[in-house]
Parts: sequence; C-alpha cells; structure tokens
Amino acid sequence: MKILYGVQGTGNGHISRARVMAKAMKNRNIEVDFLFSGRPEDHYFDMQEFGDYQVRKGLSFVTESGRINMLKTAQNSVRSSIFNEVKQLDLQGYDLVLNDFEPITAWAAKQQGVKSVSISHQAALQYPVPKQGGSWFDEVILNHFAPVDIALGCHWHHFGFPILPPFVEVDESSTQFCHQILVYLPFENADDIAAFLTPFDDYQFFVYHSVKPIKPLPEHIQWHGFSRDGFKQHLSHCGGVMANAGFELASEAMALGKKLLVKPLLGQFEQSANVAALELLAAADSMQTLDSGKLTRWLKAPSPEAIHYPKVGDALVDWLTLGDWQQPQHLCDQLWSQVELPENWRKRQ
Repeated sequence: MKILYGVQGTGNGHISRARVMAKAMKNRNIEVDFLFSGRPEDHYFDMQEFGDYQVRKGLSFVTESGRINMLKTAQNSVRSSIFNEVKQLDLQGYDLVLNDFEPITAWAAKQQGVKSVSISHQAALQYPVPKQGGSWFDEVILNHFAPVDIALGCHWHHFGFPILPPFVEVDESSTQFCHQILVYLPFENADDIAAFLTPFDDYQFFVYHSVKPIKPLPEHIQWHGFSRDGFKQHLSHCGGVMANAGFELASEAMALGKKLLVKPLLGQFEQSANVAALELLAAADSMQTLDSGKLTRWLKAPSPEAIHYPKVGDALVDWLTLGDWQQPQHLCDQLWSQVELPENWRKRQ
C-alpha cells in the first residue's frame, strides 16, 4: 500500500498528529509521502520525521490580535493558487490518500477517483458534539473544505459517536513545578501578553511566540521562539498550560494532568466548539479576553488527574491495512475501552 498523507500546516496540532501517524506507519513499513499546505515553506520546523515532504501554498486564515479577519481571509483566498495546485497534483500510483483537513490532496483525490480517509478533529465536529457560535458558513467549511470518502474524527470524549480518542504522544515527568506556567497564545499581540502576565510575579511564565515584545520583560517571564524540544520539556514540567483552544495541546495537557486555561481564537468555529466541550466536561477554564480575574482564580486551582489515552496511531494503521474502512465503530470501541475517563465525564454522551 502506498499512501499520500495531506496535512493542514496552519496549526501545529495537525502536524503533531501526523508525527504520531508517521512513526506508526514507519514501524509497519508502510510507504507514505507527506504533503503540507497552509504556511510558507520556511515556517515549518522539526520536520525530519516526514522525510522528503512536499509543500503547497493551500489556504489559511488571516488573524489579527486574537481574532480571524474574515475580509482579509476572503481576499487571500481569492488570490490563492489552490485550484492550480489541485489540478497539478498527480495521484497516480497512490492507493490511498490520508487527509488531516488539507484541501489540495482532498480535492485531488475526489477529482481523480482515489480513495480518501480523513483523520482530523474537524471530522468529529460533523457529529452533534458540544458546539457553540457556529454559522452556516462554518458548516460549509467543515463539509467542503477538504471532502473525503470516509471521515474519522478524534475528540476528548466519544459523546456516544464513532469518534477516536486523541492522538497523544507526551513526555511524562515525575517532577512538576506548580508555579511554572507554559503560555502559548500565538494569535495574541506579544506586548499584550507580556503586559497581562507582568503583575503575576509569584509565578514563572514560559511564553512561546513568534514575535518578541518591544518592551523589556520582567524576570518572571521567559520568552521563547518556537522550539519543539524546548516546548515539550516545559510542558512536561509545568504546573499548568495557558493556550488558545486548539485541540492537540489541550489533549497533551490532559494526558499529563496539567490544568488548562484557554482563550479561543475569536471567529474560529473549531476553537469555539472546543471551549464548549471543555466546559461541558469541566476539563478547563476559559476566557474570551486576557482576563486578569480569570487568571488569578485559575492559578490557584489544583491540577486534575492525568487521562491515559491509548496508542491511537498504531491501532489506526493496523485498521487501515485491513481495508475494511466502512466500519470504524469497532475500532473506536476498542480504543475507548482502554481509557479510564474522569468520573464526571462518564455520563457525558
């Protein structure tokens, strides 16, 4: 079996999930090529596991100060070369296209009659799982942005539907520093983050952001450009995570037993839906703005128990090789039977 794996590159969570799958496929000697789209080629990092991967421009959202700018996003989409990129992608020789919300490989597979299977968090949102703030446009994006033959979604809870657990690969540590907080708010203004954290000098904040603040930082705030190894080390040892409401980092925080404070990217349906699920499960606190009162209360909260999710990537690769792709329920049931969910989650269906 030869696979082309298309990955949405706008968020690091899609890439993290692809890393888990890349290792699982390598362990089973499956031939796979990777294609990423959604960000400039020189903005990808730590990509060694994907071999000689391909990059396309694709489509991405334009964000400003923690909110999606729909006008600029639309203008950027009109100028996009995605139609030519779909037309030029030759899938001859591939038996299957795997897809993580990546539009070029999805549409090319549809046009060329190649079987396609999605592995994404977005696919879980096609079920009536907890959501909020959605619109008809969001439903159009979910259903038509990256269309596939078979859609496999992943979520923190199955909610009674054929949904996979998260694809989590974390470095556990026996040492936890409760007053150290990992901060990942890539859509917020760097100086706004620094000003927000400055009064809380009883805590040490490790901030990962692509832009440095203009003003000097106090000693209790350490600023880092993105480094996967450094980020994972701080995640392993910290007492809590403050982040946007993306799916993968929240999954990693849950798997490590880290308390979680999320600020969704405003205007982004997936992150709003994630907040709804997190609040229903009482798995995180949330804030719509950089709210000092919310941060004060959250910093004093205890840490939750870790949730030990199974090796979803390995089980999924085995399922793919069997070829019975129309029946995912047994796979989902098998994986969830290995998860000990918190007591207050078990009735959430």
